Amino acid sequence: MQRDPLLVFPPGCREAFLVRRIKRFFVECASPSGPLWAHTNNSGAMTGLLRPGAPVLLSPALKEGRKLSWTLELIGLPDSRPGRPLWGQPGSRIWAGVNTLTPNRLLRAAFERGLLPWAGEYTAIKPEARRGQSRLDALFTAPGRTPLWVECKNVSLVEEERAAFPDATSARAHKHLREMMDIVRSGERAAFFYCIQRPDARCFGPADYVDSVYTTLFMEAAAVGVESYAYLAYADEQGIRLGQRLPVSGVS
Repeated sequence: MQRDPLLVFPPGCREAFLVRRIKRFFVECASPSGPLWAHTNNSGAMTGLLRPGAPVLLSPALKEGRKLSWTLELIGLPDSRPGRPLWGQPGSRIWAGVNTLTPNRLLRAAFERGLLPWAGEYTAIKPEARRGQSRLDALFTAPGRTPLWVECKNVSLVEEERAAFPDATSARAHKHLREMMDIVRSGERAAFFYCIQRPDARCFGPADYVDSVYTTLFMEAAAVGVESYAYLAYADEQGIRLGQRLPVSGVS
């Protein structure tokens, strides 16, 4: 794991406590100075994270004129790993990252630092690359090399040390799997970058207990040749570091 964060949070971040989430993209928080309202770009269920009273880290909005002055970056939760202090004691908290822009940003930063061996033969990355009628998160290219298309996914669901995606039924995620299979069948490379934004996972796999259709498509995609890379992302109050690559179930 990198000593310094690959992604650094902007100055002026604040810690607060979660009160509730409403209307999908709004989060009410409490602080010593009064209530704070923050934007969350995470449309998923955030299963197990939205506990009233949970500590949160908010970053200040950098765009002038935005309706909400804060963005939800991290949610604290008890560290259930063996040998850890009891909840409420020093060192008992871990951070889970819920900003869905983080995986794309981390992918680019890791590539530029040469931290992705599976993309090491490429020399350029194009974010938000268009293919047909779709936009995919990244396109890696190099002279004489087969293009590599990458779709990023934020993972915050962990059950018994197994990270899983998605945390809610997602027709959009089904569409992405089908698109990636089409890419491989056309003779190009396609890969998913699963960014696991919490440190208590030891492996990754599709969340069959949440979305069985996604699991079926995930296995079909793996058989076709779609690649899957799962990485831990360690978050603290300073920023986010790229951790180790985790094994992916159902992928040889």
